[in-house]
Amino acid sequence: MRKPVAPFTFERGTTNRFGRSSLGGGVSAANSNTRIVTPASANKPAQQAPLHAFPGRSGAAPLNTGSPGKGQAMLANAGARAPQVNLGLNSERLRAIMVQRLRNQGIQDERVLNAMMQVPRHIFVDEGLASRAYENAALPIGHSQTISQPWVVARMISAMCENREPVRVLEVGAGCGYQAAVLAQFIKEVHAIERIRGLFDPARETLRSLKLMSRVRLVFGDGMIGLPGLAPFDGIIVAAAGIKIPQALLEQLAVGGRLIAPEGTTAQRLILIERTGATAWRREELESVRFVPLRSGTQQY
Repeated sequence: MRKPVAPFTFERGTTNRFGRSSLGGGVSAANSNTRIVTPASANKPAQQAPLHAFPGRSGAAPLNTGSPGKGQAMLANAGARAPQVNLGLNSERLRAIMVQRLRNQGIQDERVLNAMMQVPRHIFVDEGLASRAYENAALPIGHSQTISQPWVVARMISAMCENREPVRVLEVGAGCGYQAAVLAQFIKEVHAIERIRGLFDPARETLRSLKLMSRVRLVFGDGMIGLPGLAPFDGIIVAAAGIKIPQALLEQLAVGGRLIAPEGTTAQRLILIERTGATAWRREELESVRFVPLRSGTQQY
């Protein structure tokens, strides 16, 4: 069943730094990266929705900030330190709340949690949606695309990096650039591909404003082809769902590396693939998800 989506006030689009935003009817099952929920949970608050722990783990992770009380102090004191931006948004305090929520939802990789604490998600979305940037929700970014919900970003990166220290990572479907910015906080070399010029250009400017261009190589091109000239990659993240994962991407994965991607059309699941040899890959199915479709070629605007 699809999660019902309430209409919002920006359904006719807005004018902003991206130009005229074509948000259509808002986030829908056709353009949302939101997880599929069951009818019983559809009307529950986000924090009460069924949680998916990591394979082999159970329960929510306790707060672990390195010293007792540090996480609580961060939540209490962040307001005094963070500047007020976008509708009075206190981004540092709200990022701390978001990270705490991710911990409660089973995300345990401190590298990922620290990275998501560092990256201001609200600057990657339309100014009219900035106040919703730290909710656990996918948000429209124009061109019938979305920025994935924080849990999905954290889950995919954590699964790819579990028990590993990847140096070179490929992201297919950079979108607004948020996931690439998170990866760049602890991965030395991030290569990201975006096929839509109308998303590529503002993503590049946002990453430049964060001084991340030395760690992120953003490419305008066909993500289904990958970047064979720069392969192999220690990890590959695909942020759009195809009927099957392109063989070209599997071939660009280093032996011992991991690829994570959604797969399917109407019913989609996250698929985790580890390359175990020159011609061998191990496949594991994870949670049900909902992503925009993976497409070939490029699109100007």
